[in-house]
Amino acid sequence: MMSKVFLYAEYQLSVHFDQFDWKPINVQMKQNAGLKSKTWLSGVNTNSIGGFYEFDSVENAQNYIENVLIPFSKELKGSLCVRLFDGETTKEASIGMDSPFYATDS
Repeated sequence: MMSKVFLYAEYQLSVHFDQFDWKPINVQMKQNAGLKSKTWLSGVNTNSIGGFYEFDSVENAQNYIENVLIPFSKELKGSLCVRLFDGETTKEASIGMDSPFYATDS
């Protein structure tokens, strides 16, 4: 079972990030099972908003996609792109690049 799963999500919108109310979303996000962290992303000259997430399992990441990201995409009337990545397979290479996502791993 994978214990480090990265999720990339991007919404194509017509709102720039500095006009996007992210604060209440952060509060809600912290309630999701298995979510370890999120780094917000704002597309350069694209009005895309998204994030790079770390989850403790594929199941929790998939639940987040189905129960949060997809419904939010419908609410925003935006296009959504998501991808899941195996953080265990790339662990050694990531540590070699001083990735903060592996800083506490031994």
